[in-house]
Amino acid sequence: MLASVKNLFLQAIGTHEGGRLTAHQRRFAVLGLIPILIWVFVFVLFPIFWVVLMSLFSYTPIREGGWFLGLGGNNPFVGLGNYIELFTGMTKSARIFRQSIGNTFLFSLLAVPLSVFTALPMAVVLESVHQRVKSFFRFVYFLPVITGSVAVTIIWQYVYAPNWGLLSELFKFLGLTPPRSWLSDPTQVYFGISLAMIAVTVVYVWVTFGYNTLLFIAALQGVPTILREAARIDGANAWQEFWLIIMPLLRRTILLASVLTVISTLQQFVLFQLLTRGGPAYQTQTILLSVYQNAFVYAENMGMAAAMSIFLFLILFVLTVIQFRLLRTEWEY
Repeated sequence: MLASVKNLFLQAIGTHEGGRLTAHQRRFAVLGLIPILIWVFVFVLFPIFWVVLMSLFSYTPIREGGWFLGLGGNNPFVGLGNYIELFTGMTKSARIFRQSIGNTFLFSLLAVPLSVFTALPMAVVLESVHQRVKSFFRFVYFLPVITGSVAVTIIWQYVYAPNWGLLSELFKFLGLTPPRSWLSDPTQVYFGISLAMIAVTVVYVWVTFGYNTLLFIAALQGVPTILREAARIDGANAWQEFWLIIMPLLRRTILLASVLTVISTLQQFVLFQLLTRGGPAYQTQTILLSVYQNAFVYAENMGMAAAMSIFLFLILFVLTVIQFRLLRTEWEY
């Protein structure tokens, strides 16, 4: 009886006993995979190969090179010369790049704690409001995430506009003297951090706040209510319930949100390009800005820009490996 049911099932899905595909199904699978494989090769594998190869040449498109992709000839092979130049050279591009590494990690150091640990309390608050208004507040806080980065940046350009911007007007209303410029004054430095970097960090936290909030809301919904009810029965107040019950169970989510936010900060480009363009005095110059400027603005040495890209890729790769290692632990509650 069971054998006949099994045979009927295999006939229905069109496979032989043992799970092997028929010739027709194999042809369909191959034909379906060919466009995907072509797309992966053209838009993923070849660009990676091209960037790695280009980083080994002193290449720029304004010079005529050899027959193979313009490499060679006037675009000579330099081996690891571009990488050595980045970390030991005294050219302007190399010095700015080394400064951009510090700026990029400073931005991550500022943005990650603010983005993660402001979203967590807000998620707890949103989970405690009435069900009728819960969806509305989720939409409001998630709106900046789905809004285009360029549109968000233009809004904040008006907020940060000197003299007549919303933030400057707010300072004047409160009887305070606003800074001469929020984004372009290199002398405005607080605790060793430029005001421009602080301003961009505020915009980034505002944009990503809703995404991390939804992550924590989803995690909070997975916390068994029986644990929270047991804590209340034992006399725990709201703070003790949050700190002793919720926080330990959200540790993996906090770690995930932190790693994702770090990776996002290292890849941030639009906010810096449209708000500061790396200024003032390269105080907000990031690795991606250096890559973009060397490759497309100055067009001096795309090989150098490719080496910068490989360096950033290695950083992101290491962080991804660490993320998988840290999240590998099995949790059960």
